[in-house]
Amino acid sequence: MRIAVVDYGMGNLRSVSKALEHVAPQAQVLVTAEPELIRSAERVVVPGQGALPDCMRSLAASGAREAVLEALASKPYLGICLGLQMLFEHGDEGDTPGLALLAGQVPRFSVSGLKIPHMGWNEVLQEKPHALWAGIGDRSRFYFVHSYYPAPAEHALSAASCVYGAPFTCAVARDNIFAVQFHPEKSQSAGLQLLSNFIRWRP
Repeated sequence: MRIAVVDYGMGNLRSVSKALEHVAPQAQVLVTAEPELIRSAERVVVPGQGALPDCMRSLAASGAREAVLEALASKPYLGICLGLQMLFEHGDEGDTPGLALLAGQVPRFSVSGLKIPHMGWNEVLQEKPHALWAGIGDRSRFYFVHSYYPAPAEHALSAASCVYGAPFTCAVARDNIFAVQFHPEKSQSAGLQLLSNFIRWRP
């Protein structure tokens, strides 16, 4: 199995690729921006730390944007942090258009009395059954670091929520797409279980 971890010049690529290698030692994990390598992979992961405007510019400049869109149409796709946010129509960060694959916005947190970014461990409430939740207890804790969050136009997209001042969507699922705002590669056993589930997922 070949897994493409999409490199757009920022983010925690090494920790994501190492976590995937840990749960799938038989797989070939490629950190790449090459469109043809992304197209030839069986599974595609877009991780992220950084700024959404830089992410979208880099994807377009490398030619990876179209390859990622092709993967989103047919292959098992896991988005992490920016890899989730970029799926929506628009992000407040830098007034940035997203891929508009999912209806909704990515606003900035506006929570009085709480620090921004939202950083640290938080409970994740599973909102619907999904193969990627297998073996992970409801309200398991995952690691977050973000100032912006997904706000889907359709609640049916939401696979999980979290509370930071108020409830917000922290995972979305549709067909071959699963994407999370938290960082499974930094979330110890629950995160590794989610990555292992992704490797075995047959959407």
